[in-house]
Amino acid sequence: MLNRRHIRTKVMQCIFEMQHTENEDLNLAYKKLNDSASNMYDLYLLQYQIFAVILQKARKLNRASQGSFLDVNKTDTIHRLVDNVYLNHIASSQELALLVDEKELTNWELDDEYASLLLKEILSSNFYVAYLKEDSSFEKDKELVLNIFKRIIAPNEKLYSYYEDTCISWVDDLPLVNTMILKELKKTNVSQQLKLTKLFKDEGDKKFGKELLTKVALNNEELSKYIDIKTPKWDADRIASMDAILMKMAICEFLKFSSIPVKVTMNEYLEIAKEYSTNKSSTFINGILDSLVKDFKKEDKLQKIGRGLM
Repeated sequence: MLNRRHIRTKVMQCIFEMQHTENEDLNLAYKKLNDSASNMYDLYLLQYQIFAVILQKARKLNRASQGSFLDVNKTDTIHRLVDNVYLNHIASSQELALLVDEKELTNWELDDEYASLLLKEILSSNFYVAYLKEDSSFEKDKELVLNIFKRIIAPNEKLYSYYEDTCISWVDDLPLVNTMILKELKKTNVSQQLKLTKLFKDEGDKKFGKELLTKVALNNEELSKYIDIKTPKWDADRIASMDAILMKMAICEFLKFSSIPVKVTMNEYLEIAKEYSTNKSSTFINGILDSLVKDFKKEDKLQKIGRGLM
């Protein structure tokens, strides 16, 4: 789930906080890095769990409608959602229930009004009205769930505000989480259990963030000198703080991560700069790093292992 770029971004945020609070406690930084990753996985689980809570709300509304003469149309409208095979497929995931319980995520128990708002939007949507006119099938049920996620849950402003108020890092995490869930929803079929993605792809990715954070923090002076060499006429204050951090991280990868190709490092940090720094940052960073790579090659400092890593 967490790819290397997002791991780098979380390390960048930790280093930024260390510098601006002047707190060099690496153990505290490790904890914040781990908490940031863990919080992202909580968001992933909550975005899935909202389907189950919406279904619970729909069932309750359906039962209430069936007990009234005046709500025959409402009953006809709601039962198709209650009976949706794919929605029930997601809501019945034991793995999801166990993880939510294990991580003690009680958000939708305490703030279930968001599920009610989403259900109201679903029932009044044009695509749901169209769905009611179609014959039942798993493919149609799946298409409805995909539409619910893409058009109502993922872009919902009230849900976004709730996440922002609950955990500030979720604002950055939400696009990746939504993209991941959408891919998974498209892949799953009726014969499969919902398979949730792990937080890290493998042990290498799990260790990468801590190793990168450690090496940048412990070699800060050395990494700063390389930047100073390439900006002799620049006052350090003129270089954006985020730009300096990104360049230090990239230089650290060039020199101290033998298995990461130079081009990968360059591309990753330029993309991060476009998102998190100034409009001109990626061009500035590219120029400095490109010049340093040429120097490192001449001085035989790039000790990369494997083909194509230079």
